[in-house]
Amino acid sequence: MSFEELNLIEPLQRAVTKEGYTIPTPIQEQAIPHLMNGRDLIGIAQTGTGKTAAFVLPILQKLSEEHWVPVPGSPRVLVLAPTRELAAQIDESFGTYGRFLKFRHTVVFGGVKQGQQVRALSRGVDILVATPGRLLDLMNQGYIRLNGVEYFVLDEVDRMLDMGFINDVRKIVSKFHRLRQSQCYSATMSTRISELVKSFLADPVRVEVTPQATTLDSVDQCVFFVDRGSKDALLLELIRQRHVTSALVFTRTKHGANKVARVLTKHGIEADAIHGNKTQNRRTQAMNNFKSGRIQVLVATDIAARGIDVEDISHVINYNLPNESEVYIHRIGRTARAGASGMALSLCSAEERDLLRDIERLTRVKMTLVDHKYHSDRAMNAFGQAARPPPRPSRGPPRRFRGSFRSGSLKKYRTY
Repeated sequence: MSFEELNLIEPLQRAVTKEGYTIPTPIQEQAIPHLMNGRDLIGIAQTGTGKTAAFVLPILQKLSEEHWVPVPGSPRVLVLAPTRELAAQIDESFGTYGRFLKFRHTVVFGGVKQGQQVRALSRGVDILVATPGRLLDLMNQGYIRLNGVEYFVLDEVDRMLDMGFINDVRKIVSKFHRLRQSQCYSATMSTRISELVKSFLADPVRVEVTPQATTLDSVDQCVFFVDRGSKDALLLELIRQRHVTSALVFTRTKHGANKVARVLTKHGIEADAIHGNKTQNRRTQAMNNFKSGRIQVLVATDIAARGIDVEDISHVINYNLPNESEVYIHRIGRTARAGASGMALSLCSAEERDLLRDIERLTRVKMTLVDHKYHSDRAMNAFGQAARPPPRPSRGPPRRFRGSFRSGSLKKYRTY
């Protein structure tokens, strides 16, 4: 199927072509026809599957068919995102795909002064992208009214709940008066999410483009067992491989992100960190440097990384494994975007062995085990009380592979 077969208007087709896309992704192919027909929708999709265009394109088409003059402080479209980076990315997508249409859009989020955001709202916007906290703040000050919202999108709803935004979302939804179409998107679908979306979705169609709680097939997943004190040395060796062109490194804490970035910079690797303690201007600057290639490595905490949409990230490296297995799915979805392939490398210490087991149980994927000079048998065999190590093969210990970590060498890696 092509974008032409989705019955998009010519200005949207032209914008999509200018971006170099000719064939819609599975979620775009499945969701766009339902949205064109006015259906509410639940999209189960991981990051990197093209879900943003799946809701942006139908919204722009509907707005183009209805000629309204923007009312100050009263948007017709509201998109809620859990973080500043994701909100900014969605707003940028509206500008990209709507470049040949006439409409107004803006984004509001915390961490920056509100003056410029208030001025944009006072001029009137058709589309507002927002994070819940800043949106409620501006509503309480009287700068935004939601009684005119007709199209509503709740993106990454699972992360909204994880970050404690469920009550804020309910308050926002209660202000809608003439809602015509609603959509929500999530990488996973839990009972809590189902209960939330029932409050604003009417007879929704469900679109699921990959099996729930599975990882992207185009991502090669490897694990490196290593003692905690050797992680810095291993990370440096990995990043110095010539095929690691652009790496996103995840840490569990803000302090850890700063520490890793300092270690990389000290050893001559261009790197920066983003996390919640940094100002929005610093985070934006780091993101722009990463996108443009001025820095090779971006070190991030999970919350700060939401909204990172860089198509050519070659590697995602889990310096720390996440405490919640579902977060791993979000992390590795930052590579292998727009049809490309990618690699996810996890550095697992003895203290994280149970976390690795839980991730593999959730994703139903056995990570490829790579041997290296910092390999730790202690980390590999450190199972929790509830788990048992897998039986060793009767033919003796498995052969270890020593060499570079090219994706083309994966067949030489040993598995456990």
